[in-house]
Amino acid sequence: MAAARLCSLRRQLLRPLIPQRGYRGDSPTDSGKDVLEIPLPPWQERPDEPLDTKRARLLYESRKRGMLENCILLSLFAKENLARMSEEQLNHYDRLINEPSNDWDIYYWATEAKPTPAEFDTDVMAMLREFAKNRNREQRLRQPDLEYLFEPPR
Repeated sequence: MAAARLCSLRRQLLRPLIPQRGYRGDSPTDSGKDVLEIPLPPWQERPDEPLDTKRARLLYESRKRGMLENCILLSLFAKENLARMSEEQLNHYDRLINEPSNDWDIYYWATEAKPTPAEFDTDVMAMLREFAKNRNREQRLRQPDLEYLFEPPR
């Protein structure tokens, strides 16, 4: 009995010291004190980056996201659009996928669950929103294979 009481006392004493992780939803009473925010380095434009390098980097960054939904959405979008984007559009896309610190924001903007902030509401965001509607009802269950990179351009 004493061991159980000691264990309970130890949990009570240590609970404030151990950060609690998890998502509890957008509760109106949520203090936000248990949210662990990891600071990210600020996004920086790369004006001297060659376009081929930028496209390759953006393809990689479109595939390696923090959540599966964006991995699928952005990698398929990149496959379909990166090759024909202008330099200005590539810069907008770069900023869109790298400046926001929360991948859910990008997903909600693309699916129109939340309004897109003015600084990200560009022609590229409009292209992504249209792509997310999937008007052709394609099966989008996984990222595209990379073999298409070795095919001649169409």
